[in-house]
Amino acid sequence: MELIDKPRPNCGVIGIWGIPEASTMAYLGLYALQHRGQEAAGIVSRDGKRLYRHAGMGLVADVFRGRYILDDLPGEAAIGHNRYSTTGQSTEDNVQPLLVADRAGSIAMSHNGNLVNYRNLRGFLEEEGSLFSTSSDSELILQLIARSRSKTVSERLMEALRMVNGAYSLALLTGKQLIAARDPLGFRPLCLGKLGSGWVVASETCALDLLDAEYVRDVNPGEIILIDNDGLQSIQFIPIRERRHCIFEFIYFSRPDSRVFGDNVDKTRRKLGHHLAKGHPIKNADIVISVPDSSNTAALGFSHVSGITFEMALIRNHYVGRTFIEPEQRMRDFGVKIKFNTVAGVLKGKSVVVVEDSIVRGTTLKKLVRHIRDAGARQVHVRVSSPPIIRPCYYGMDFPTKEELMASTHTVEEIRQHIGADTLEYLTRDELLASVPHDNGQGYCTACFTGEYPIPNDIENDSS
Repeated sequence: MELIDKPRPNCGVIGIWGIPEASTMAYLGLYALQHRGQEAAGIVSRDGKRLYRHAGMGLVADVFRGRYILDDLPGEAAIGHNRYSTTGQSTEDNVQPLLVADRAGSIAMSHNGNLVNYRNLRGFLEEEGSLFSTSSDSELILQLIARSRSKTVSERLMEALRMVNGAYSLALLTGKQLIAARDPLGFRPLCLGKLGSGWVVASETCALDLLDAEYVRDVNPGEIILIDNDGLQSIQFIPIRERRHCIFEFIYFSRPDSRVFGDNVDKTRRKLGHHLAKGHPIKNADIVISVPDSSNTAALGFSHVSGITFEMALIRNHYVGRTFIEPEQRMRDFGVKIKFNTVAGVLKGKSVVVVEDSIVRGTTLKKLVRHIRDAGARQVHVRVSSPPIIRPCYYGMDFPTKEELMASTHTVEEIRQHIGADTLEYLTRDELLASVPHDNGQGYCTACFTGEYPIPNDIENDSS
């Protein structure tokens, strides 16, 4: 059972080129990106002779326990991956980076995103005789690369990417190159950094910060970047048109100290809190609290605009894993209580505003509201820094099915009653869009709030 009733991002990727002990740098980068995937981790390195791989289930610290593991990943180039599964089971076979032997040599790949025409393309390739070794949609790209008759890996990759639809931020490693690529709509973030004479690509800039790398720019939607011993080359393999950045990267996924889609996440989350306080005020409330850690910044923004004091009244235990087994039904609140504890002295007798970033099933928030009341709160008002989630995501977020999403089958008033709050209000879509940057023509995917998907997909058609 999940400890937190939250959507989950797909993955985090890191790529290193021209830096001594590249696997160690990739390892550190994966630490910074641990929030993007906690099911599995892996690194592939290159020393000019061959590619070396180590990967496994678990957190980065578990998979790379022992210095000798990194010693067995030599070279000045590496790619790494943290995984959450959306397409493909959570098994050892699906752990990335994937590494395959190709007629031109070995190719390794890390993928953040989700391919929405995966089922149709896989079915076609299987009928043509392709044999798949994983259930991951990421392998589809490698299969298409292998089928291509183009001369270079970059040409074959471009041919493959023109056949897939969906979200992908990629890092590929060959015997000669590090390659980064991003889908034409730019669903998932991917940035480029410089470290001395070497290069770094990463899902978020927090990884660059940890490595002391200088942020250069984002990889553009529809762009492939080729890095080798001759330097860097950019190919715009699909013209830039509209963009559909995942707006949940600002709401929840990305670390607040990262810069994604052209803006600082912390700055944008504070704006979410500002609009929440302006559009959905609470009279005579005593304190504002957050559900740590993802809603901390939005709660600070709410406090700043409303003038209501921000307090730390929920304390999070950071040493609890993502999942647990409840020994008995009578201990059904154990998961929430082991993750969060209340500060009774802060809550007793107070009218409390709880700022939360999203509501998925509502199960965790219901228990939290009850614990806040048990700690002596006089009133509990919930404010959510995103609109109601009514539809699943098919572009790299692991949401429940439409039927499991509470807002798809319940009104706001019914959700309020379910979680036991005195009042409940959400940020509107217009308020959300007013909080995010729109420089350089940025556009955003808000399909989980509207059901308006920017590209068709065979997954939705199968489930409709």
